[in-house]
Amino acid sequence: MEIPQIRIYSQLAKIKIQTDPAQLHILQPAGDLTIRQPKAEVSMRTRPGRLSIDQSQAWEEMNLLSAKKSIAKNAQAGQQAAAEGTARRARQGDALMRIENHTESIKVQAIENGFSRQKRLGLTFIPSTFAVKTSYQPAELEIQVQTHRPIIEGRANRPVMQYTPGSIKTSLAQRPELTIEVVNIKV
Repeated sequence: MEIPQIRIYSQLAKIKIQTDPAQLHILQPAGDLTIRQPKAEVSMRTRPGRLSIDQSQAWEEMNLLSAKKSIAKNAQAGQQAAAEGTARRARQGDALMRIENHTESIKVQAIENGFSRQKRLGLTFIPSTFAVKTSYQPAELEIQVQTHRPIIEGRANRPVMQYTPGSIKTSLAQRPELTIEVVNIKV
């Protein structure tokens, strides 16, 4: 007996996908930066130091006087010597007036007038300690500085972007197929 049979053959469709990826190139140029620093202004003012040395006392102690002081000193010494001489002569005159009192006035006056007093020996040309006076006023320095702020100019550069979009291509790699057969099979 013959029984009809149906045979179905199918072939699925196959899709072919071809992709090209997107590409992105980014380039970041460096920023532009300029910095300028103006010079600082410096001004300096100096007041010089002052040294004063006064050695007049030392010169006087060494008997090296100025003409004016030497004249004044010698005039005073002369006046004093004249006063002492006048007083001595007055005293000796009074003693001679009273010679009748049996005093040895002439002998005493002869010894006094006949011999001069001995002078003292000593070093008189060395001045005393601290006879030279010094004073010092130190120097003064004024410094004025005026600074200037730096001038900074910056500019950022935008990035350079290059974009290539991706693509997708689809196609049919295998077509779908369906085959139906009717077959008689004998049993």
